[in-house]
Amino acid sequence: MKIAIVCYPTFGGSGVVATELGIALADRGHEVHFVTYRQPVRLDLLSQRIHFHEVHVPEYPLFHYQPYELALSSKLVDTVKLFGIELLHVHYAIPHAYAGYMAKKMLEEEGIYLPMITTLHGTDITLVGKHPFYKTAVNFSINQSDVVTSVSENLKQRTLEFFDITKEIEVVPNFIDISKYENPSYTECQRSSMAKDDERIITHISNFRPVKHIPDVIHIFYKIQKEIPAKLVMVGEGPEKENAEFLCEQLGITDKVHFLGNSNEIDRILCFSDLFLLPSKAESFGLAALEAMVNRVPVISSNAGGIPEVNIHGVTGYLSDVGDVDEMASNALKILKDDETLEKFKDNAARVAKKFDILNVLPLYEAIYLKAYKTRLDATLK
Repeated sequence: MKIAIVCYPTFGGSGVVATELGIALADRGHEVHFVTYRQPVRLDLLSQRIHFHEVHVPEYPLFHYQPYELALSSKLVDTVKLFGIELLHVHYAIPHAYAGYMAKKMLEEEGIYLPMITTLHGTDITLVGKHPFYKTAVNFSINQSDVVTSVSENLKQRTLEFFDITKEIEVVPNFIDISKYENPSYTECQRSSMAKDDERIITHISNFRPVKHIPDVIHIFYKIQKEIPAKLVMVGEGPEKENAEFLCEQLGITDKVHFLGNSNEIDRILCFSDLFLLPSKAESFGLAALEAMVNRVPVISSNAGGIPEVNIHGVTGYLSDVGDVDEMASNALKILKDDETLEKFKDNAARVAKKFDILNVLPLYEAIYLKAYKTRLDATLK
């Protein structure tokens, strides 16, 4: 099948999931075309079955904000006609489903029916989508999709609460490619470059937005390091980074915290981590937690959104109410103080992560694609 995928080409979870999905689909023999404004960060290698089409947005003095949706829908129409695309999979309701719908309508004028699958990832629903300026468009775009999926049961329920949805929403969880972790391309875990042998390594990875509760990460670690030797590794960039660095200085722990910025070597960082912190106010799924777990890293997190569907309380880590820094620190110490307990949680994290192996999730998407493709054939025959 020839599939076009529209996503954000960034370090965020939706872009990573869309890219990994496209790569896996290509490995299964499908022809995949990524359509976005920049090559996705995890799309390292193009091949005969993986293609990238850049969306260019010309700058005109007339426009204060450049019309990306218009450029994207036009690029989709051109790509569909040029390469015979049979199915469109957009990640994020806005602006991608909106642009996808416009492309569908333009193609229908030429007798081409293009089924569209829209995957909801979270921010498009829980933050941006609820805004009065966008809610009507988001509601319309979801209902005009041929198939709608969400990455967690929690996100599905929140979507149904926020919007007047007439479409069935199918839950297809985010995933991880277990095979990439069974035979790593590197053999050395250079733990000594980050911490001493007697120090525990705690890690946080995010886009440093307010929703991630970055100050809570710092305060949890502050309490941990008062009880046991430890180092904190902060991976990512975003608006809260500067404040986080200042908070570390205020607490006198600057020498115990490493800010690494964005990185394409997440697995190298996680492989020597002992604990992952995710105290977010909202998470539609918690992909960062899953990436930690597959690297045998237990998780201390909030119980927000879809996180409890990934991080199992008392098994792969612990869940606490948003903002309960004291309990999160206490639970972290339960795991970290004893080597035997830490190993048990590490083993549990890796075991539960296998449930989300891409080999288990990919067939769900392929079944959805087949269903959507059949609607295309039916529409073509009418």
